[in-house]
Amino acid sequence: MAAPALLPPPTMDEEGAAPPAPATPSPAPPPLQPEPKPPLLRRLPPVRVTSEFDSERRLFSHRLSCRVLDGVAKLRLRISHGAGGGGIPWGPPEVGVLARNFSVVVDPATRGAVLRGAADLAGSLRLRASHNTKEQQGEVAITANLRDSPCKIELSSLVPPNALPRATFFFPNGEVSIKEKILDEGDRILSVNGLVKSHVLNGLCTAVYNDNAMNIKYRYKDDEISFVPSISLPSNTLSFAFKRQLTPLDKLSYWYNFDTNYWSAIYKHKANKHLKWKAGYESDNRLGWASLWVGDAGGSTKEVPFKAKVRLTLKVPQDNMRNSTVVFHVKKRWDF
Repeated sequence: MAAPALLPPPTMDEEGAAPPAPATPSPAPPPLQPEPKPPLLRRLPPVRVTSEFDSERRLFSHRLSCRVLDGVAKLRLRISHGAGGGGIPWGPPEVGVLARNFSVVVDPATRGAVLRGAADLAGSLRLRASHNTKEQQGEVAITANLRDSPCKIELSSLVPPNALPRATFFFPNGEVSIKEKILDEGDRILSVNGLVKSHVLNGLCTAVYNDNAMNIKYRYKDDEISFVPSISLPSNTLSFAFKRQLTPLDKLSYWYNFDTNYWSAIYKHKANKHLKWKAGYESDNRLGWASLWVGDAGGSTKEVPFKAKVRLTLKVPQDNMRNSTVVFHVKKRWDF
């Protein structure tokens, strides 16, 4: 039987190390493929549609809005029409483009548009302007901050002007404005209006002066009680409002006018964040009412269940209870 043949040993270099194995060629990279475009629905910006119905006015209103120009501006369409073919007929929607420093709203029904804009100028100056194409009137105002203080001054005028520019001085506790006023006889006078707020006795006192009349209001509020007396001068009309938090879920409100002897009372019970009911009486209208609220009245529609708000109200006239009516208001939002 023949002996097996022996393979020759690998060749060595001068230092006694075996030579490296020949490198195998790497495969060529695949050609770059273009990224697939997302479906059309994914490329469109999110769209919000809000619809409202008021049974007392028998009016539907719809609003559609979405972000455009990469989120820089918002496109808004709004349309209203009557229910059941009555009231306000269908018409072209109101179209608006809203941005941070510019907006334009076009109403085809009135063939008019309202334009608003604002811009920061050199230093601490800010310019804002508005124009109504149908009324052919606008307003221009320029505001200047006074160095590093919280105070600022503003000059504003109608365009075309019909009087001297109005000057307003803003400070932390209020504001004072001076403007030219045209009387019925045609005389021109300077009118001073103002508002001042100050904390007094653990409450807030507010004085408003407008057209030679002043209203002084004091508001005291804690966790359980809110008391708001007010007086108007020179008529010396006195009124006050009182609110009492009976429990964390129950509140009673009362308002009385000493000059007319009119009064009103409201009782509110809040079952949870999205459900409450109210009952009240108004002596000037001789009307009693009760209402049920579904959804936070002051919050966003997005945060309530089913993104819908409902207000149902029963009105009972004191003089004729047979003419009691039930009205409701519904607001619904869809996000696409």
